[in-house]
Amino acid sequence: MNLENLIVQSELEIDRGDYYNAKESLTKALAISEQLEDLQTQGVLHTKIARIEYTVENSDKAFLSLTKAAEIQREISDYANLAITYNMRGIVHSSKGEYQTALDYFTSAKTKFEEEDLERFLVDVNINEAKVYIKLKNYDEAKERLEQAIILANKYDLQKQLSTALIYNGTVMEKTDNIASAFENTEKGIEIATTNNISKNLMDGYLIMSNLYEKKKDYENANIFIKKHLKLTDSLLNITQDNFSPEKSAQLLKTYNQAERQELISQLSEADSDSNIARLTTILSIGLITILSLLTLSLYKNNNIRLKTNNMLYIKNDELIVAKEKAELASKTKANFLSTVTHELRTPLYAVTGLTNMLLDENPKPEQVQHLKSLKFSGEYLLTFINDILQINKIEANKVELDPEQFNLKNKVENVISALDNSAKTNNTQLHLNYEENLPESFVADQLKISQILINLIGNAIKFTKDGDIWVKISKLNQNNDQYTLRFEIADNGIGISKEKQEHMFESFSQGSIQINRKYGGTGLGLSIVKGLAEILKGKVYVKSELGKGSSFFFEIPLTYAPENVIKKEPNSHAKKIEALDLSNIKILVVEDNKINQMITKKILNKMNLTCDIVENGEDAVEHVKKTNYNVVLMDIHMPGISGIEATKIIRSFDKDLTIFALTAVTLEDKMQEFDEAGFTDIISKPFKQEDFEKKLYNALKKNQSTSQASVEE
Repeated sequence: MNLENLIVQSELEIDRGDYYNAKESLTKALAISEQLEDLQTQGVLHTKIARIEYTVENSDKAFLSLTKAAEIQREISDYANLAITYNMRGIVHSSKGEYQTALDYFTSAKTKFEEEDLERFLVDVNINEAKVYIKLKNYDEAKERLEQAIILANKYDLQKQLSTALIYNGTVMEKTDNIASAFENTEKGIEIATTNNISKNLMDGYLIMSNLYEKKKDYENANIFIKKHLKLTDSLLNITQDNFSPEKSAQLLKTYNQAERQELISQLSEADSDSNIARLTTILSIGLITILSLLTLSLYKNNNIRLKTNNMLYIKNDELIVAKEKAELASKTKANFLSTVTHELRTPLYAVTGLTNMLLDENPKPEQVQHLKSLKFSGEYLLTFINDILQINKIEANKVELDPEQFNLKNKVENVISALDNSAKTNNTQLHLNYEENLPESFVADQLKISQILINLIGNAIKFTKDGDIWVKISKLNQNNDQYTLRFEIADNGIGISKEKQEHMFESFSQGSIQINRKYGGTGLGLSIVKGLAEILKGKVYVKSELGKGSSFFFEIPLTYAPENVIKKEPNSHAKKIEALDLSNIKILVVEDNKINQMITKKILNKMNLTCDIVENGEDAVEHVKKTNYNVVLMDIHMPGISGIEATKIIRSFDKDLTIFALTAVTLEDKMQEFDEAGFTDIISKPFKQEDFEKKLYNALKKNQSTSQASVEE
C-alpha cells in the first residue's frame, strides 16, 4: 500500500510540476520495491525517475536510470515496459541532438509495442519520431508519422496526444506552405488543448498561429497570438523556476559556504592581534581550509569523471544490445522473406514439373519430346537452386540437425555413383570406386548429409571432366575402438582450378569465372553447402588442384562402426505395390485452392487408379471429412479462409486416426513443430518427387487396409 501510495503521490506532484518532491516519492517507492524484490515495479520506477531527470535537464542521470530499467526489463522479459523505456531513451537522445540514435530507439520501441499488441502506445512514439523528423527538416516522414498518430489517437480517444499531433501537423503544413491545412490542424489542436487545459500544447499552438497569420500578412492577429504565447510562456517559466528551487538552494549553499569561510578568516584575523600563536593558528587554519577545499574539488571532479565514464559505458552497452536486437529482427525478417519467396516459387514449380511429367507420359510428338525434356530440366534446375539457397540459410542459422542412423557405407556410395553414372556417360567420363580393403562397411552416421556431400562433389567433378575419369576413394585415417575417421577423396582429370581460385572455392556463389558459369552451368552454391555439412558432421573439407591437370576434393569425417546384421534394405518401387492393393473403396480428399495444382494432383492419383474429391478451402475440408469416411486427406497449407493447419486441428478434434498429409510448398524445417502440433500424419513437400509421393501414399494405404482387415476379422 505504501508503494502504491507513493507512486500515486509522485504522479500528482508531477502534474503540479513539483518534480523534486516527485523524485523523492519515487526514490522511496524504489526502496520499498527492492525490499519486496518486485523487479517489474523497479524497472517502471527507474523509467519514471529518468523522465523527471530529463524534465529537469539532467540527461546523464536520465541515461543511467534508463539503463538500469532496461537491464531489469530484459532480465524478466517485461517487453511492454521495455518499449516505454526505449521510447523515453529516444526522447533523451533527441534532446541532445543525437537524432539517428533517437530514431533507432523509437523503432525498437515500436517493434516491442507491436509484438506485445499494444497499439495505443504507438501514438506517443509516432509523435516523438515526427518531432525528430521536423528537426531534420524531413517533413514528408514527419507528416506520415503524425497522420498515423492522429488515426490511433482518435481510435483510442487519447485527447492530449491528438492535440499534440494536430498542432505538430500544423507546424509541418506551415513549413511546407500548406497554409489552409496548417490553420485547420492547429485550430483543432488548440480547441482540444483548451477543453482539456493542456498548457504546453496551447503555448505551441499560439506560436504556430502567430506565424501563420504573419505569413498571411495579418499582423494584428499575429500580434494577438504572439502575446498569448508569451504570456503563457512566462507563466510556465515561473512555475519551472519555482520547481528548480533545489538548484537555487545549491547556489545559496555555495554562497553560504563562501561567506562562512570569509567570516572564519575575519575572526582569525581579529584573534591575530591577541597573540602570535593565534596568528600562526590562523595561517595554519586557512591553509588547512584551502587544502580541504582543493581536496573536495578534486574528489568532486574525479567523481564526476567516474560517473560520466560509467554512464558512457552503460549507454554504449545499451546501444550494443539494441543493435543486437535490430540484427536479430533483420535475421528474422530475412528468414520470413525466404520462407515466403520459397512458397511463392515452389507453388508454380509444382505446376511446371507436374505438367511436364504428364506430357512426357502422354506420348508427345517426337519433335516435342526435346522441348519437354528441356522444360523439365529447367524446372528441376530452378528447384535445386531454391533448395540450395535454403540449405545455406539453414546452415548459417545453425538450424541443421544431425540424424544419425545405421547404414552400409559402401552400398550408399555405390548408389550415389549409380545415380550419377548417366550424367558421367553423357560427358564420356568413367566413374571408379576404390573402397579400402578390410575397411568395415557398416557405420552409424547421418547418411543423408554424407550423400549430399558426395552428390555435390561427384556432380561437380562430372561437370568439369569430359572424356576422362573420376575416382571416388574411401580410406581410413585413424581408429580408436569403434570410432573411425574416414577420408573421402573425389579425384578427376578435368580442367583443374587455379591457385588463386582455390582460396574462394567454398564461398557462396563462388565459381572459377563468369565464363565457367556460362559454359558449365551451376549456381556456385554446391561447395559452400559441402563445407557447411562437413563442419556439421564435425569434419573438414579441402581441395588440391592444378590447372589443366585435374582436381582432388577431400572431406574427412568421424563415423561409428556398427554390426552389419541390423541393416535393412528399403524396397525401391511403390507404384506397382499400390496397384496390387484393393483400391475399390479407397477415398482420397484433395484440399487445394490452386486450380492447376488441383488438376495435376488429380491426374497423378488417377494414374495410380485412385479417385479423389477436391475442395478449395479449409472450411469445406472439415465439412467433407465429417460427412464422408476418407482414407487419406492431402491438405494444402496456405488457402483462403482458415489455413490447412487450422483445418487439421479441427479435424483432429473429432477424428484422431485419419491419415492427413500436409501437401505444402513452405520451408519444412521452419514449420515442423507447427505441423506436429496440428496433428499431420506426414508432410509431402511441393514440388514432390514421384517416388517419394508414391512411397508415402502406399505406406498410408497399406496401413489403412491392414487396419480394416483386422477390424473385419474381429
